[in-house]
Amino acid sequence: MKSFKFALMLGVAVSGIAGGALAQSAGVTSAPTTTAPSTPAQTGSQSPSGQPATQQPATQPAPAQDAPAAVSDVTVTGRADQIRTSIDSQSYSLANDLQATTGTLADALRNLPSVEVDPDGNVSLRGDSNVTILVDGRPSTQFNGPSRGQMIQQIPASQYSRVEVMTNPSAAYSPEGSGGVINLITKPTTVRPGQTTSGSIRANIGDGGRYNLGGSVAHVSGKTTLSADVGLRHDLYLSELARLRERLDAGSGRYLQTRQTQSIDGDSDSVFVRLAAEYNLDAKTQFVAELRHTDVDAGGGGVALSETDDAAGGIASAYRRRSDGGFNGQFSGVTGRMLRRLDDKGQEWSNELRFDRNRFGYSSDTLVDQQIPVVSPFLEVLDTGNRQDQLGFTSAYVRPLSSGGKLRLGYELQATMLEQDNAVSRGPSKAALTPDPLVTNRFDVDQTVHALYVTYERPFGEKLSGQFGLRLEQANLDLDQVTTGITTFQDYFRAYPTGHFQYQLSETESLKASYSRRIQRPGPAELNPFLTFGDPQNYRSGNPDLEPQETDSFELTWQKRVQQTFYQATLYYRDTSGAFTQATTDLGGGVFLTRPENLGSSTSSGLELVASGALAPTLRYNASVNLYRQEIEAGGIIGAEDRTGEAVSGRLSLNWQATPKDFVQVSSVWSGDQLLAQGRREQSVLVNLGYRHKLNDKWSLQMTVRDLFDDFGSTTTLDTPAFRDRTDQTFGGRAAYVGFTWTFGGGQKRPEQFDFTPPPAGG
Repeated sequence: MKSFKFALMLGVAVSGIAGGALAQSAGVTSAPTTTAPSTPAQTGSQSPSGQPATQQPATQPAPAQDAPAAVSDVTVTGRADQIRTSIDSQSYSLANDLQATTGTLADALRNLPSVEVDPDGNVSLRGDSNVTILVDGRPSTQFNGPSRGQMIQQIPASQYSRVEVMTNPSAAYSPEGSGGVINLITKPTTVRPGQTTSGSIRANIGDGGRYNLGGSVAHVSGKTTLSADVGLRHDLYLSELARLRERLDAGSGRYLQTRQTQSIDGDSDSVFVRLAAEYNLDAKTQFVAELRHTDVDAGGGGVALSETDDAAGGIASAYRRRSDGGFNGQFSGVTGRMLRRLDDKGQEWSNELRFDRNRFGYSSDTLVDQQIPVVSPFLEVLDTGNRQDQLGFTSAYVRPLSSGGKLRLGYELQATMLEQDNAVSRGPSKAALTPDPLVTNRFDVDQTVHALYVTYERPFGEKLSGQFGLRLEQANLDLDQVTTGITTFQDYFRAYPTGHFQYQLSETESLKASYSRRIQRPGPAELNPFLTFGDPQNYRSGNPDLEPQETDSFELTWQKRVQQTFYQATLYYRDTSGAFTQATTDLGGGVFLTRPENLGSSTSSGLELVASGALAPTLRYNASVNLYRQEIEAGGIIGAEDRTGEAVSGRLSLNWQATPKDFVQVSSVWSGDQLLAQGRREQSVLVNLGYRHKLNDKWSLQMTVRDLFDDFGSTTTLDTPAFRDRTDQTFGGRAAYVGFTWTFGGGQKRPEQFDFTPPPAGG
């Protein structure tokens, strides 16, 4: 079934890319004029370097959101759903993604070119899972720590208006993340000139008791703009796992099987609140303050069964485990920002101070019924806690030059303090628990990164423009394994150059070439040498000797844009030294340990095709295909070998404006195989449906179905001389929602999440 769906969708995607050249493009429709939103980055308008664009004070009308915008590298025109490009980034609107109205951030990201999200919420760019996620151009601790996968699957996508993808970002951004950077741009709440208040309310009800609610409001009073967003989400999840592991028995020379199954059924609740205030002291000075908080509580129950054979053909061990527990997290932050325009020519200086406080962890109570050998049932309590504080400071200076170029200088500080606790206890009852010293420990990490950067961009004639960047970073890392009293540290200085060029072939075509050097630092959990308990056969640990991986990334891109028709082809090559990989080893007795290791090297090369246009006056498509080749050098990792492989991944979305008030969307995503040092992760397929009806200028109805075939999952195979392992995991991901959106006040005439404007006749 998966092969049939994959072949069908690939054929449609390729046909769309080829046939789209024959379709006429839709016309340009501008959004209503609005005042500036509460923060500069929220507009989604980016400068050529990817930094938030300068905006006017809230008391003055800003340009229409989608009016033609001339920048040093490219001219962009389009409707609200248009792809926006700059010399070092691409930005995609979520306005016409119906899954974004009812789904999570994971649902929205899966529909973007270059981006993949696996069933566990792990994000990758062109197959590289080392990705930095920013919010409005700034670091986000909740999306870049051990809780990232959980948060991406919980946070509503309706908070964001656009997603900016930078596979080769400039030096103005942190080089952290060898795959690149994803910048989430929060949704602005607009207020028309002469109005004081606007907002919207959203409500969606799903099958099985699912629901999500949200609202936003903005109020302007003189020089002050106040805004607030709130979201509430309740979701269900079902996970089914089947694992077949064959371990070589040295005594008999036979492979002995271990068969494991696990079923987890639960629900989750999340709450998001954001409050912001903007004050324009005068025409050149702006102050912004923001408070934000996200609370996630996901829990459920599950049953796990396991049987392991012995050499004589019987059962060596068998157990049943019944568990209740889940994830709980509170993520809070505050930001203060000052922007000073030094003249009317674009010279400005901004300073920002951020503080984030995160508390999250996993806990479970498990009743263990050890059937072979027979042991009295006992209770097992798992409790992990993470306390993370992060302080960030940014100072940036921008100066236009007489040559038509622009100079950017900046300093960034990011200090992270993390305390990580792991605790496992066992006993006949909660009153008689005994800690397991093998997996009970505390680990503290203090990391400070100082960065100085400069970017310089300028035109070289009428058709050629370039941007050069250099970032210097000093990283200090202190590790304290409190339980054992062992302390270590890492200090290193690195330079990260970047270069971007664009050549305008014609008014509609351009060529871009880029290079960047990037780094991926190990996370705290990846450095903790203590064991973490998964189940009696599976443990995990970090690796205190894990070194940062460094990547040299090269890209060559052709783009063609004719009004609403967009084509892009990108050749890319990445060369990574010391790439991270998960390696599994047999500790004996059927117990396995998985921990991160550094590969000798890893290279990835490929061709990515992106197309967006009209197949008919009322039918539009968005498609992308990524054909790539991976090569990994195992570098002496036990049980690993050098591997080479090719794969195809892609996505296709068809948008049909059936009537001026009715809109239908069908979207599909397929992920290609991914090489591992000891095996591979196989392809997966996801299909979604959506419908939206405009009731009037203030009310709209939407209906969506996520994971239509209810078979989205993952399969991982490991193959080494000592053992073979195949793990199949599926998620009860199919979910149907029906809901309404109401807008009020002086905001946009149409609901803020969607562009109802139909393509013009003949477009």
